Amino acid sequence: MPPEEINESGSLEAKSPFELRVNKGSKVSESAIKQALESGDIGFIHSFTTGSAVDGPGMRVVAWLAGCQFRCLYCHNPDTWSLSNGMPVPLARAIEELRKYRHGLKVMSGGLTISGGEPLMQDRFVVKLFTAAQGMGIHTALDTNGFLGDRLSDGELEKINLVLLDIKTWDAQRHRHLTGKDVGPTIDFARRLAARKRPCWLRFVLVPTLTDDPQDISQIAKFAAGLGNIERVDVLPFHQLGRFKWKELGLNYTLENTGPPSHELVQRVCAQFATEGLKVY
Repeated sequence: MPPEEINESGSLEAKSPFELRVNKGSKVSESAIKQALESGDIGFIHSFTTGSAVDGPGMRVVAWLAGCQFRCLYCHNPDTWSLSNGMPVPLARAIEELRKYRHGLKVMSGGLTISGGEPLMQDRFVVKLFTAAQGMGIHTALDTNGFLGDRLSDGELEKINLVLLDIKTWDAQRHRHLTGKDVGPTIDFARRLAARKRPCWLRFVLVPTLTDDPQDISQIAKFAAGLGNIERVDVLPFHQLGRFKWKELGLNYTLENTGPPSHELVQRVCAQFATEGLKVY
């Protein structure tokens, strides 16, 4: 990739993942993007955030990558859908950024989480950054919808200490309505992780009237309990913190009048997962 297409000076750190970032990589040519995706030597990064306590064990540095093939109706970071919104960052610079936090992450029993967007849109970059992280003794976690899990070899799965797997909903028709994609590849990836005995946390976003169907949740809970590798379930209540991004990006936001789930609804859903013997947070 020509030097003029690479970001070497822009700030990677954002105050929060809800910071709107657009057109950071708009000057990168299609051929350069293709080359970067194939090699993994350049990553398209929305931002780094530090001090997260909700994206894996301990205190985390989170690398938010650009690019996602899902179009979730409740997405709070739609600016991460497009690769062109991510800053083109050399792998070496990303590694050096991570190196700054190496000591602190070890002290706080934390690590690096790569999220997005969907990080496996940039699977080669993810594998190389995780390999470098493990080389520094840093715990690695991948937050993924699992749709592109087959891009990773069994050996590459070993570079991931923990998978945070998002299962949006169970019913095939509902999943396609919610995300625009089939649920099958996600379920297949979950089964593969279980077969490989890879540690996994299940993440479930609870949206009133959209993902709160009791039968649907029961199916997810039974499936997760039967895998044998699900260490915990995170029930994540829907919020409106990313609503302004939809407006700024000119996107049609259909959940304008949807509020967060009630305490009673959250408790009911947590109880459904707990009934199957799963640890719920």
